[in-house]
Amino acid sequence: MENTITSSTSSPKGRGVNFATPRGFGSKFKTKCKETFFPDDPFKPISQEPNRLLKTKKLLEYFVPIFEWLPKYDMQKLKYDVLAGITITSLAVPQGISYAKLASIPPIIGLYSSFVPPFVYAVFGSSNNLAVGTVAACSLLIAETFGEEMSKNEPELYLHLIFTATLITGLFQFAMGFLRLGILVDFLSHSTITGFMGGTAIIILLQQLKGIFGLVHFTHKTDVVSVLHSILDNRAEKQKYPKLFWVSAMGPMVVVVVGCVVAYLVKGTAHGIATVGPLKKGLNPPSIQLLNFDSKYLGMVFKAGIVTGLIALAEGIAIGRSFAVMKNEQTDGNKEMIAFGLMNVIGSFTSCYLTTGPFSKTAVNYNAGTKTPMSNVVMGVCMMLILLFLAPLFSYTPLVGLSAIIMSAMLGLINYEEMYHLFKVDKFDFLVCMSAFFGVSFLSMDYGLIISVGFSIVRALLYVARPSTCKLGRIPNSVMFRDIEQYPASEEMLGYIILQLGSPVFFANSTYVRERILRWIRDEPEAIEFLLLDLSGVSTIDMTGMETLLEVQRILGSKSIKMVIINPRFEVLEKMMLAHFVDKIGKEYMFLSIDDAVQACRFNLTTTKPEP
Repeated sequence: MENTITSSTSSPKGRGVNFATPRGFGSKFKTKCKETFFPDDPFKPISQEPNRLLKTKKLLEYFVPIFEWLPKYDMQKLKYDVLAGITITSLAVPQGISYAKLASIPPIIGLYSSFVPPFVYAVFGSSNNLAVGTVAACSLLIAETFGEEMSKNEPELYLHLIFTATLITGLFQFAMGFLRLGILVDFLSHSTITGFMGGTAIIILLQQLKGIFGLVHFTHKTDVVSVLHSILDNRAEKQKYPKLFWVSAMGPMVVVVVGCVVAYLVKGTAHGIATVGPLKKGLNPPSIQLLNFDSKYLGMVFKAGIVTGLIALAEGIAIGRSFAVMKNEQTDGNKEMIAFGLMNVIGSFTSCYLTTGPFSKTAVNYNAGTKTPMSNVVMGVCMMLILLFLAPLFSYTPLVGLSAIIMSAMLGLINYEEMYHLFKVDKFDFLVCMSAFFGVSFLSMDYGLIISVGFSIVRALLYVARPSTCKLGRIPNSVMFRDIEQYPASEEMLGYIILQLGSPVFFANSTYVRERILRWIRDEPEAIEFLLLDLSGVSTIDMTGMETLLEVQRILGSKSIKMVIINPRFEVLEKMMLAHFVDKIGKEYMFLSIDDAVQACRFNLTTTKPEP
C-alpha cells in the first residue's frame, strides 16, 4: 500500500496552504521596490488624503520639514530654542577654529562653516535635537587624504580641493537620500563607529601634543608609532605652558577668551606663543569659482568626499536618532541625508567645509532644552554677528588652548563602557570594534575603517552562508513547538523529526542546508519515517535552493523517509509553484502548521505501513 499523507487541502476550511495563482512580475517587482526603498511607507497617509490641497500641503511638509513645525511654533518654544542656540554658539566658536586647525585650513573657514549650514538644516532637517557643525574625525581624515605637504606648500590649491571635496560629499549624500539608499550606511555598524571614533580620538589626542609641547617639527603621519617617535626625536623643542592647559576644564569658550586676553596683554606672539593669526571681519565669501575639477586631483577629491560623506552620514544620523529616542521622537534617515547633502552643497559654494551633526554640540543642544531646529537658526544668527563684529578678537587665541579644547573633547569619544559592553555581549562585535580602533590608531583612518567594515561584511556573509537550523519539540500540554536546545523539556516525537530553517535558502547556503538536514537525520537514535521542514523563517528561495530540497527528498526517499513542507511564505510558495516544485513534492505533503502536519503524520503512522 502506498504511503501518503492526508492532503493539506482537506484540512478544515481556512487552515490549508493557500495555493493561489502566483502574482505577475510587475506586481512582485513593485512590492519589492517598495519594501526596499520605502519600508516606512511615508506616502500612504498622503495618498489617502481626499482633499487635493491638503495632499499638496502634506507632500510639501514631507519634503521640506520646516513647513510642518513652523506653523505650530510659539513663544514658549522660542524661549528654549534661543537659550539652546546661544549655548551651542559658545561651543561652535572654539570648535570651529580648533577643527579647522585639524583640517589644516584657515581658522575663519571653521567659523564660516557654523554660519550657513545651520540655516539649511533648519529648513530640511527632521531632527529637533541635532546641532550641526564641523567634526574632528572628518577634519583629520580630509587633511590625511590630501596630505600635509600640499597644505603647507600649496595652501590655496589645498583649500580649493577641500571645497570641491565638500561639494562631492554633498552631492553624494543628497543622491543617497533622494534614491532612498540609507541601507548603505547600515554597513557602518554601531561597533565600527564606536571603534573608529575611539581610534580617531587617540590619534587626534596625539596630534595635539605638537601644540601642547610647542613642537615645530612634527611627523606628517597619523599612526601612533610615528607620532610617538616624532615627539621623542624632537623633545628638545618642547616648551612649557604651566597654567593655560588646565583652564580647559572651565569650558572651551573660557579657554578661548582667557587665552586671547592673556596673549594680547603679554604680547604673546613676541614671546613665542603661537596664536591663530589674523581673522578678518565679514560674512562668507562665495567659493563656487574656486572649485577645482582638475583630473590630476580628482581621485583624491572623490576619495575624501565619499569616505568622509559616509562617516558623516553614519555619525550624524546615529546621533540624531539616539537623542530622538530620549524624547520619544522619530527622525527620517533619508530626510537627514538630503538635509546633510544640501548643507554641504550650499556650504561648498559659500566657503564652508564638511559639516554634519557632532555629538558634543548635539548633546549640549539637547541638555539646553531645545524644542525645534530653530536653535540652529539662532546659532546661525549669533555666528553672523560674531563674523561681522567680533571675529578679529579671536585672532589672539593661543594654539595650545585650541589643542587643549580638542583633547578635552576627544576624551569623551573613547567609549570604554560601550567597548566593554560589546565584549560581554558579542565577541565578534568586539572584534569589529577593536579592528577599527587599532586599525585607525596604528595604520591609518581609511585602512582602519576598511578592515572593520570588512569584518562586518564577513560576519554578514557567515550569517547567509551558515543559516541557523534547529530541531523542534512539542512544549508539554500545548500545541507549541520550540527549539529542543533552548527548551530541553520539550517532547520529541518517535518516528519523525521536525526541523526549522531560519534564513533564505539559495545558492550560497544550499549545500550547507542539505548537509545539515542529512546530519540531523543521521544523528537520530530511532528510525525516522517523516522529516517535517518548517519554512516559516525562510523569506525567499532560489532555483538552487529548490533543487537542493528535491535532492534531499530523493535521498530520504531511498531510505523510506517522507519529507513534509510546513508553512512556506508567500514569495517562497509562489516560486515553488512556478518551478513545479509543488507538483513534484505533492500538495498532500504541504501543511499550514506544524500541528496539522504532526497530526497527519501520526494518523499515517497508525493506519499505514511504509513502502518496502
